Amino acid sequence: MAVYQRIRDLREDADMTQKQAAEKLFLQLTQYRRYECGDSEVPLNIAINIAKLYNVSLDYIAGISEHKEGLTRSSLDELETQLIYEFRRLDDVCKGRLLERARFLRDM
Repeated sequence: MAVYQRIRDLREDADMTQKQAAEKLFLQLTQYRRYECGDSEVPLNIAINIAKLYNVSLDYIAGISEHKEGLTRSSLDELETQLIYEFRRLDDVCKGRLLERARFLRDM
């Protein structure tokens, strides 16, 4: 999905007009329209402001991720994040053993 389409969809999901979005982003309405229609490339600083406005990641706006929280944010809690961090530090044999144990505990 193109950047401009994501921006338009986010605005519509927020029930905002183009004028309202432009005002919140401190942009001229005509310039905002160019971004939303794909007539102008969205500069990084504007993309960052758009991401903040709609509480989504740049990954999502760029179309890299289909999840609004993107690749850099996570819905995992602190314990889950710690578990993944520790898992990644293991070698392949230990990863396999840990998965076997996790399946065993799950099936208890």
